[in-house]
Amino acid sequence: MKKVLLIVAALVLLLPVEAKKKQVKVQTEREYWCEQAYKMAKPVLENMAKGELQKNMQTEFSPSFDNRNRKVVYMETFGRLMAGIAPWLSLPDDDTAEGQQRKQLREWALASYKNSVDPQSPDYLVWGASGQNLVDAAYIAESFIRAYDQLWVPLDEITKKRYIEEFKKLRRIEPPYTNWFLFSSTIESFIAKACGLKEYDDFRVMMTIRKVEEWYVGDGWYADGPVFAFDYYSSYVFHAMYLETLQNMIDAKANTRLEYKKYYDRALKRAQKFAIILERFISPEGTFPVIGRSTPYRLAAMQPLALMAWYQKLPKDLTNGQVRAALTQVMHRMYDQQQNYNEGGFLTIGFCGHQPETADWYTNNGSLYMTSLSLMPLGLPANHDFWTCPAEPWTQVKAWGGQPFPKDHRWADDIQTKDRW
Repeated sequence: MKKVLLIVAALVLLLPVEAKKKQVKVQTEREYWCEQAYKMAKPVLENMAKGELQKNMQTEFSPSFDNRNRKVVYMETFGRLMAGIAPWLSLPDDDTAEGQQRKQLREWALASYKNSVDPQSPDYLVWGASGQNLVDAAYIAESFIRAYDQLWVPLDEITKKRYIEEFKKLRRIEPPYTNWFLFSSTIESFIAKACGLKEYDDFRVMMTIRKVEEWYVGDGWYADGPVFAFDYYSSYVFHAMYLETLQNMIDAKANTRLEYKKYYDRALKRAQKFAIILERFISPEGTFPVIGRSTPYRLAAMQPLALMAWYQKLPKDLTNGQVRAALTQVMHRMYDQQQNYNEGGFLTIGFCGHQPETADWYTNNGSLYMTSLSLMPLGLPANHDFWTCPAEPWTQVKAWGGQPFPKDHRWADDIQTKDRW
């Protein structure tokens, strides 16, 4: 018996050594998000920083792709990716593994911005070659808006001048009577913020604001033009670009007929309501309804929820813990198993994996980088409550698990606006 006890004691003493050998570090939710962001961004920015994106990117186009210039794929890739990761790249440098990746991406991004407007660069983008350029120039402008001091201010004066010139040339593109108005207003309001009120086209901003107000149908939803469509364009475009347009006009101290602060405060409440809807769309299993067109934009459908989390403006019905847990579970369902990337590391066409049949006539695999818009909470530092608070069950987990959950009601506008003169 003594001998047995001695053997057991010896084994116990050895356990910590063996455990250390086999110990696997548990990945935090933030580390998982950073992994997804870096995986998505590295092939794009590393190549573009060297002027080799157009040489090396493995592209894919919709089976029904129209006759536009196919080089639009590169502007779509770069602009949409940067709009999503800009908040993350706005964080200060640190010596963590994440900080080193972030610093590297920022350095590549700044070089890529320069190449994209340099006519001598192989990665000069096809500015003005297609109406599509208005869309993705707006996402580039949006990336500057989301990390103004880190991505716009450090650019050299020649590069800044080239951007403003390219942005202004896009005024010749006539936007269709849809969410495209917001692409014009995002660009023009950024010009007002960056260059002053004498440089921007006030009419493109004012008309957009008036039309967006006309197209608001209630309870957080916007119609995509005069006719409502049950899709995710309230997510892809409306809420974020409308808030950013209004904030730019506030920042630029524009004095017009519109009371921009009141418009902003009302638009923010609408975005908060829509965030509630999106959170409720996430099932206990981490799926959400696949509806409408442009479904290959993947997690861009969750942009307003991510935006409210980054702004630290989640409505009282939603906690950081439940939003983080819900979005993380969706990412796991979408990215962990399926073939979302090709051999070169670039996104493939599909919703959850490679599903070319989901493409619309305007879809290429550059379009899909809009999924990065769900990553905006990475702009909150690692010690922020969003990342450190305990994970909590989201609404559908509570509802289908027999737990108490908040009731949902219609949100009516409680802020009224009128022209100042």
